Amino acid sequence: MKIGELARATGTQVETVRYYEREGLLPTPLRTEGNYRIYGASHMERLSFIRHCRSLDMTLDEIRTLLGFKDAPEDNCEQVNALLDEHIGHVAQRIKDLRALERQLKALREQCLVTQGAAHCGILNELSAAARTQAVPREAHGHVHGAHTRGAQARVKKQ
Repeated sequence: MKIGELARATGTQVETVRYYEREGLLPTPLRTEGNYRIYGASHMERLSFIRHCRSLDMTLDEIRTLLGFKDAPEDNCEQVNALLDEHIGHVAQRIKDLRALERQLKALREQCLVTQGAAHCGILNELSAAARTQAVPREAHGHVHGAHTRGAQARVKKQ
């Protein structure tokens, strides 16, 4: 199948398929005499595996490691278990960070219980006061990336 067919069959953008090839996650496909990439069932299976791992928020390096074990089925899977345990730890930390962020946002929301002129908005005033006193940007304090729609959309494009 051609790249567009592979992309449609796996719900992947064509550019993402090319990106995974450049990253070495997908093997380089054969080419036709007209220089079109030709993919087989093994490409579709591997790409589906990669997409599923990405849906579990695994990094490309984690996926690369897992693919290495898939390519060497006789190897012991102890490192696979360790990789997943570490990933679970990262997810647990992100959940903790998101809960802290939720508490912070709820406390901020409590600063403005009635609508009024923006000059008297408790939320805006609190944000301004915090911005003046905070020497380090919020991102440096553990902002949870990918928690917003725009960030999630950018991640999906790379999947």
